[in-house]
Amino acid sequence: MSVRRFVGANSRDVMRQVREALGDDALIVANRRTEGGVEILAMADEAVDHFEPSPTWPAPPSPTAFSQPDSDPLQTMSERLLREMQEMRQLLSTQPVTAPASSDAVMSARMRQWLLGAGFSEELSDEVLAGLPTSLAEQDTDSDDVMTWLREQLMARLPVLTEEAGFFDQAGIVALVGPTGVGKTTTTAKLAARFVMRHGTRPVALVTTDSFRIGAHEQLRIYARLLDTPMYALDAEQPIDELVGRLQGKQWVIIDTVGMSQRDQRVIEQIAHLQGGQATVRLVLLLNAASQPETLEEVVLRYRQAARAAGAELNDCIITKQDEAGRLAPVLDIVMRHGLRVLFGSHGQRVPEDMTVADPAGLINQALNTPSTKGRSFVETPPAPASVGLPRWSRDVLGQGRRLTSVLRQLRERIVGFSALESVWDLASLPVVLQDERLDAVLASGSCAGKGLGVAWAPRRNERGCDWPMPDIGLDADGGWLALPSLQHRQPAGWQSRMSAQGVTLGAVVHLLPALPDPATLAWLEAQHLTWVTLVSAGQRVHWQAERYALRQLFTDSSLTQHVGVRFRGQSLQLWNTHKQVEDAAGNLLLAWVGEIRDPENGKCIARRYWLTPARLGADVLSLLVIQLQSEGLSSLTKRAWQQLKEADGGEVSTEVRLLMASGVAAAAGHLDVANDETAVALRTDLLRLLGTTRKRRDTAMLDALVHAFMARDAIRQLSSVSREGLT
Repeated sequence: MSVRRFVGANSRDVMRQVREALGDDALIVANRRTEGGVEILAMADEAVDHFEPSPTWPAPPSPTAFSQPDSDPLQTMSERLLREMQEMRQLLSTQPVTAPASSDAVMSARMRQWLLGAGFSEELSDEVLAGLPTSLAEQDTDSDDVMTWLREQLMARLPVLTEEAGFFDQAGIVALVGPTGVGKTTTTAKLAARFVMRHGTRPVALVTTDSFRIGAHEQLRIYARLLDTPMYALDAEQPIDELVGRLQGKQWVIIDTVGMSQRDQRVIEQIAHLQGGQATVRLVLLLNAASQPETLEEVVLRYRQAARAAGAELNDCIITKQDEAGRLAPVLDIVMRHGLRVLFGSHGQRVPEDMTVADPAGLINQALNTPSTKGRSFVETPPAPASVGLPRWSRDVLGQGRRLTSVLRQLRERIVGFSALESVWDLASLPVVLQDERLDAVLASGSCAGKGLGVAWAPRRNERGCDWPMPDIGLDADGGWLALPSLQHRQPAGWQSRMSAQGVTLGAVVHLLPALPDPATLAWLEAQHLTWVTLVSAGQRVHWQAERYALRQLFTDSSLTQHVGVRFRGQSLQLWNTHKQVEDAAGNLLLAWVGEIRDPENGKCIARRYWLTPARLGADVLSLLVIQLQSEGLSSLTKRAWQQLKEADGGEVSTEVRLLMASGVAAAAGHLDVANDETAVALRTDLLRLLGTTRKRRDTAMLDALVHAFMARDAIRQLSSVSREGLT
């Protein structure tokens, strides 16, 4: 029997018996005092899982030892405890112990169910919610901020036609392709009508290749007659170039193709026929919003495969029959995951009224406000079917590509000059002899013209340990850094000339100076009523109360009474400061400032700085002192990026281009590091997800993530230029 009874005169005696019989790991099942001393029920620990009590368990040692029968309460309690222990061990062995769900996990799970109920796939839902900010996860599920963030994330992943003119003002041939019944003929008429409204009837022509459906020619001919435009038929065997020869003088041609099932092998032949001539035909895929998600997925995959087989690209789509769709999310989900751009949305049969330019906000709102989600909580909606069609690894790579595309799009929208920085990065793929020549054109394009509030000027010397000086960084209207810096050696000589030139180029009226300029330049700044602040040394002398002081002496007994937050050297610190009104040698009224950058946790002083500012600006100039302090970190970020690029490019990039690349990503990283709005927080999260690791210092993490994003972008572009035959 595995359970044994031990009786002794006292506890020490009976425990000695237990250890001798069962060892130190014995399990004490129960104990009690008796008339004879102490009674213990014990068993070996390893025997617990195999315990099977019997009706007479446990048997007393002798008939006279106990007056109680075997129905002894001690025995009953012991058996119950052993049973509970067995059940607990079994539970622990089959179910791992998990920590209580955090607020992030709870909110993410609820939002995930909401997205699945709306019709978005698990893949896209997980991708979006991976960047859920902690500040939102702690809010109520009905919070407007939560839904606003969710809409913005979905909108950022939905490429659309930015303006109608971008489509209709581009001359060429457009072919609408897609399955039978998707609405190609009606959409052809709608597009033609919108073109006629902009440019008249003369430059447009309609073409049909549909010789299979009864009345197909007649339907399009009726539309052509109403629009007063010519219509042509293109037979299946007729070369596209032969038709082009008959369309002289037509700037915009739209082809209504034969509707074919995505499973029809003739889809490949049809696309190849359209691409077989000298003329370039732009393909637009029509997607029926009322179709099943699995069908839509297959349509996109097969038609894009057919386009690639013909050496063409299929990147644009039009969503049709929005008015017939119970849920819009499935088609938007597929568009997002495959990186298609939505040109228009069609929602009825009227020509041309029932078609509009794709509006991200409108489409996402329609997708989220479905009968299955309206008025219901995040946890009440049923899951949507998983996406199909691509292997898991392909979907993962596409997901990375979508995240990269989304991040780059958000950076272009947020940071002034980011598109110009991308153009500079593009130069790195050219031969060295062409890089500087093309750089002149990029810099002359004036991408930041009139968009800069000011300039954070760098010292006029080489950076320590480097053979180049730090470029000057422009400021936008909110004090954020522009992504395209200004190289020092490309500027005119002299402070006044430099500041005047940037005033013309950027529209800069604020100048953050690294050192006190000469009196003539200060007089010019005041005469122009420009805003300026300048760093000065502790030994800078000023006049206060008719006495001449070094700033160090002026503030010896001053208390630093106010403080503001500042990002300094990758940390969130505080700038404690005070100021006094003083005069310079020429009698100009100035404010002299002293500031200590302190650790808010222990009050330790990290650094001390002194500034001079015009007295006319008052104490409000403090925000500019913060911006200048934060700009000090850009030089170390630039050095870090410079070294990474130098190791990666093997010396095949010119010094000017590399310096602009390095300082540009440093400025973008610094811009994101110091920003505190929700959009910046979400963008930082998305960037770090691209990097795939977490870092303690946010500024260097942002920099490394941006360098990684640019290199990933370049790698994808390079891969796309490789012959597809080399990949099969």
